[in-house]
Parts: sequence; C-alpha cells; structure tokens
Amino acid sequence: MHQSFHEIKHLVGLAGLDLCDLSHLDQKSGGAGKGQLMTAIDTAFKEMSEQDRKGFITILTEELLKKDPAIQEQLEEHLSRHGWGVVDNSLVLLELYDPVDLAQLPAAPRADLVKAAQRFRDGDLSGAISAACGAVDTITSSILPSDPGKASFQQRCNQALAAREVLSSIESQLRDLAWDDKALTQFVSNFKGTLNQGAYVMQALRSKMGDVHGTKPILKPLVFDTLKWAELFVRTLSVDFSDS
Repeated sequence: MHQSFHEIKHLVGLAGLDLCDLSHLDQKSGGAGKGQLMTAIDTAFKEMSEQDRKGFITILTEELLKKDPAIQEQLEEHLSRHGWGVVDNSLVLLELYDPVDLAQLPAAPRADLVKAAQRFRDGDLSGAISAACGAVDTITSSILPSDPGKASFQQRCNQALAAREVLSSIESQLRDLAWDDKALTQFVSNFKGTLNQGAYVMQALRSKMGDVHGTKPILKPLVFDTLKWAELFVRTLSVDFSDS
C-alpha cells in the first residue's frame, strides 16, 4: 500500500475492521510504524469469519480503486486468481461476467449489470434480480418509445428485438455463409423461441422473487441465471449485426 499510516487505518475501518483492534497503534511520538499496523491488520483479518473476510476484501479493494483507479491493472492479475474481475471500479465474480465483455456494452445498462453483480456478490439476491431486469429495461427503453406500462417485460423484449431487426440481420448473415433455407428456418425459429422464453423467465422471477425488501423465498441458481440472461439481452440488443 502507498497510503499513509492514517489512510490505511481509515480504509480498513471502512472495510469493516473494528478499529478498536488497532487503537493501541499510533504514529505520534515515535510510536508504531506501518509494518506494525499491517501485522495487526493481518492478525485481525485471520480472526474474521470467511464471510467477513470476503466482505472486507471486497470493500477494501473498491475503496482503493476509488482513490487510485490507476492500480486496477496491478490488482487485476491477483484478483483473477481468486475468481474476481474489475468493472467500473467494482468487483464482480468472473463466473458471472467477463470484464472485457462488459466493457463493450453501453454505459447505462452496463451500470445496471454491475449493480446486479454487486448485489449477488453481497447476498442481496432479490435486489440482484431487480437490477438485472433493470439493465434490460434500460436497453429496451433506449430502443422503444415510452410505454405507459401496457406492455409486459417479455413483450418489450420482443418488440425491441423486432425494432433492432436482430433476427432478420442474423438470418441474412447466415444466408451469406451459405446456410440452406431449412437450416436457417430451424435456427432462427429456435433462437427466437429461446429469447422469448428467456424474457418470460426473467419476467416471472422479477415478479415472484424480485422483492427489494427480501421478504420472498429466493433460489440462488435462478438468480445467477437471471443475471446471465440480462447480459445476453443487453448484448444482443446493443450489437449492430448489420456491421458484423
């Protein structure tokens, strides 16, 4: 760490370390040095539960990135070994999202996806569903005219896909690759059906599990799937297939 003695204490306090454990350490009057401070932090860290350690590392890393975004490259290699990536100064699980892929998405829906990943990481599963669906709302709203609430989430997904001419563009490109009519028809039909079913799944989970107060039962694997579906929709609706 390049931070000062007092900056380190402040950062680890923000990250959840009980500063009472460090109260005996002070630099005044030739007191403790940074080495002693780091040893005390390491001791306190080892005494944390696994869940508390995870939260401590997450918050500390994000606070460090806020103070100095330039250290991201330095941190990324170490974080990736433990299954973490950095997107917009936030830690996300690599099993959820690839930071390189997310960086290519429009800023507004990407922010919602990052928020969903953070909530999933922090155990706010209902909030993660809401944020993931919010990412899709953001991208469909950028494509479609305002809707007074008559169309369902699933309907707006299908309308946005039609407005962007996603399926026809893909069909045209596959035809250029010498796909025959039978193969094209079967593929496009199944792809369309898959997206339609995915939109329904997200819509249903948002309704049944997306309670921001966390009062409804949540199945974590389905939340994971919702976040993956959200990324798929944002990517599909933001790519210009005609330029591929």
